[in-house]
Amino acid sequence: MAPRSVAALLLLALVASLGVSACGTTPQEVRGGAYREGLAFPVGGIDYNVFITRELNLRVPPDKAFYQGPEPAKDQLLYGVFLQACNSGEKPRPTAEHFIVKDSEGTEFEPVELPKDNAFAYHPARLQPDQCIPESGSVAQQGPTAASMLLFKIPLSNTENRPLELEIQSPFDVTRARRETARVQLDI
Repeated sequence: MAPRSVAALLLLALVASLGVSACGTTPQEVRGGAYREGLAFPVGGIDYNVFITRELNLRVPPDKAFYQGPEPAKDQLLYGVFLQACNSGEKPRPTAEHFIVKDSEGTEFEPVELPKDNAFAYHPARLQPDQCIPESGSVAQQGPTAASMLLFKIPLSNTENRPLELEIQSPFDVTRARRETARVQLDI
């Protein structure tokens, strides 16, 4: 390739990257500062990754393993938000305990509390460096999503109020005197 062509390509790449950075978003973010599903992002010193969000159908065998509770009402849907939380830092850190899903109208939904013996359920923990939820080799990590699940009951009518976003709030950090919050746009 001629030096002039290489220079033109480099200039084009530079201009394109400036355009992206001028928007104020990173490759992990979508509009409004929310992160994308499938890409890791930090909250309170823990890296989170929402791998997939999907409706659960308790009448099919794979989904029965995720949740053994009652079926939702006819006007409600069950959504599993499958995520991973990893401590890539150098000291132990607690994972988030507070999650909500918000629709575009501001309606909030809290996760269904799942029993401790549910092998797929996300349960907050204090992670050592290089430790993750789900734990390496666990049923959840070896499962089809390779993630732990937060379960939400969402009325069918609210699924039309897109985008739906998962808000993750870190535990209170006394050294910084604050909590960190991040939002993930769910692919529903």
